[in-house]
Amino acid sequence: MLEVTNLTKEYPMPGHPLQVLSGIDFALNNGEAASIIGPSGSGKSTFLYILGALEPPSSGSVRLGGKNPYEMNEKDLAAFRNRKIGFVFQDHHLLPQCSVLENVLIPTLVAPRDDSIQRRAMDILEQVGLRERIHHRPQELSGGEKQRIALARALIVKQELVLCDEPTGNLDSESAETVVSLLFELHKLQKNILIVVTHNLEVAGRFGMKFKLSNAVLKPV
Repeated sequence: MLEVTNLTKEYPMPGHPLQVLSGIDFALNNGEAASIIGPSGSGKSTFLYILGALEPPSSGSVRLGGKNPYEMNEKDLAAFRNRKIGFVFQDHHLLPQCSVLENVLIPTLVAPRDDSIQRRAMDILEQVGLRERIHHRPQELSGGEKQRIALARALIVKQELVLCDEPTGNLDSESAETVVSLLFELHKLQKNILIVVTHNLEVAGRFGMKFKLSNAVLKPV
């Protein structure tokens, strides 16, 4: 379960701090999925980074599976992110020098390696339709294919929480539909918690739970 309690985030500015998030309470159970919309600059990505243990809040708490990552030391925090949280970003963040298979396996590098991990990577690449591209480099692929690799990489470890920041922002409508359908399919299989930040109202509308972040406040829509 993901639990957010009285979360605030502000940045120091000349004169007075900039309030990005204010008193947010938010919770999702395992197997639930939600979309978050809101105007540019409203703090959607900041909220996602806080949920993903990448940026600490100014106050309040975040708990995933009953644990607050911001109470951990640096080593334990890094391990917690790797085991519990998957990220899919708008710009893929693939390593150009690595093959498709190597990019997907990146989150497993800190774990003991065995044949089952490689088989799992191949299975996920089969699910996203890229098994035949395992030896290609990112620069040889389309935008939609790159995003599918990013999705496979986020799910190679069976994370409890999957966070997607504008996963269809750089894609044409057909590629966007493919990526969103895969997100839902893999979410259903893994029963993780899925949160997607998007400007695409059509994508947001496919979620049973929808929220809007505006004026530092998150509200259901």
